Amino acid sequence: MTSTDKGLTRILGFHDLLLIVMGTVIGSGIFLVPGAVLRQTGGRVGTALLVWLLAGVLSLLGALTYGELGAMQPEVGGLYVYIRDTFGPLPAFLYGWTLFFVISSGSVATLAVAFAAYLQPFVALGPGARKLVAIAMVAVVAAVNVRGTGQSARVQGWSTGIKVIALLVMSALLLAVGRGFGGGVPLWPTHVTSSVLAGLGPAMVATLWAYEGWQYVTFSAGETRDPQRVFPRGIIAGTAGLIVVYLLANLGYVAALGSRGVAASDSVAAAAVQALFGSRAAQVVALIILIAMFSAANGLTLTATRVYYAMARDRLFFRRLAEVHPRFGTPAFAILLSSAWAMLLALTGTFDELLTYVVFTGWIFYALAALSIFGYRRSKPDAPRPFRVPGYPWTPILFVLSALGIVLNTLFVQPKQALAGIAVVLVGVPAFLMWRRRGMSSRPAADG
Repeated sequence: MTSTDKGLTRILGFHDLLLIVMGTVIGSGIFLVPGAVLRQTGGRVGTALLVWLLAGVLSLLGALTYGELGAMQPEVGGLYVYIRDTFGPLPAFLYGWTLFFVISSGSVATLAVAFAAYLQPFVALGPGARKLVAIAMVAVVAAVNVRGTGQSARVQGWSTGIKVIALLVMSALLLAVGRGFGGGVPLWPTHVTSSVLAGLGPAMVATLWAYEGWQYVTFSAGETRDPQRVFPRGIIAGTAGLIVVYLLANLGYVAALGSRGVAASDSVAAAAVQALFGSRAAQVVALIILIAMFSAANGLTLTATRVYYAMARDRLFFRRLAEVHPRFGTPAFAILLSSAWAMLLALTGTFDELLTYVVFTGWIFYALAALSIFGYRRSKPDAPRPFRVPGYPWTPILFVLSALGIVLNTLFVQPKQALAGIAVVLVGVPAFLMWRRRGMSSRPAADG
């Protein structure tokens, strides 16, 4: 590998972006979370479905907002670039810092460890073997991504297509065969009480975790062909598709198990399929989940590494992360270093606590990125905007207010964890100052 000033190639099309959005989001959440959401909403199916719909609409508001930003400013790095251009390098660096050390790498580690656990129905693994499998999964994903953006996008496309089709077929079969809606299913609470309202916050957080990842595709805007036209279509269609898939899956689970059965299960997909089709069919669900987790880890690696590449180009991160492999055309060092860190997190098991503390802080940065639309419209009023967010300014305002509501809810409900998470983010401030000084000292002196 040698240093090169060659940038990344625009190689991704509409279908690539669509499948990156859906593949990065659909990991294990939709197979596990619905039971918890139904418990938190008091077993009322209508309320639970409304929460899933609202979380999807909130994600869609963000996708519409980022659609304009990505079409107007189609650079590698996405949210990092929007925050940097509007609010300066420090908050942008803190976002990239947190993404590298906790959010993205921790999510890859989580998926890898869960991947090893879901192999248990097929292969008996001891604790040491499970860790080796987790590390091997991250290594395979890294190798695919180093070898080429087109290759990793094809892997993403096939794996995402398999799991989306499988989810739709599973939902259709559960709806066709299940009798969970017979005899009346409680839809809505008879009275809106404080306990009902208290459950909505945790339920919304759980569903947003299942939707987490649609915004990662913005990091790849700089590798998109004809981004002014293709990027907004990809992010919006992918996010809308998630809403449909998630609602159908929830309806299928209730059809198979009834509301009480769903609320009683933390592995609702496997329980629903096993209840109607037997234990062999439940193994098929485990296989689908394995594919889903591999696809999500691949999507994270394909997209998040572009933020580290952009940071390094700004001289705010390890310089070698800005290098493009001369043969494969990928930010190979960014992929390898972030994957190595994810392996370490998986090996030590520290990712779980870190993610618990820090993942909510992502919503602070999502709000800042959405607010940048106002900054760009003010500072660059004449810039070409082939896609304008519908409902402006209310669409981005609603998204920002909702994001801040999630942050404030976490601060109120889990103050210790929230403050610890903010502290982890702020640890990046001295790191920023160090890289800023190194970047300034390495720049050529001005003439004259």
